[in-house]
Amino acid sequence: MTIRKLTFSSLLGFTLVCAGAMLAQDIGSRYPAIGDALRHIHEASQKIDEAEQAHHGLGGHGKKAQELLEQANHELKEAAEYLDHEHH
Repeated sequence: MTIRKLTFSSLLGFTLVCAGAMLAQDIGSRYPAIGDALRHIHEASQKIDEAEQAHHGLGGHGKKAQELLEQANHELKEAAEYLDHEHH
């Protein structure tokens, strides 16, 4: 993986982590367990970025792991939205 790709990946990951942390806090105020899960997903994403940088890529596995974390993130947001509509 080139330095340019690693830098872009890191910046994208950082942006997602910051946005995710704010969203997790908002959702966490209503649904603490979901907020905790979202924070853990974002922490895992950061660790994957760190591993990719430290090892100059992970043979595509880091990218796949990031995609799966994004899917989990999306599902938890959908769950919070579902609960919002169910309780109102």
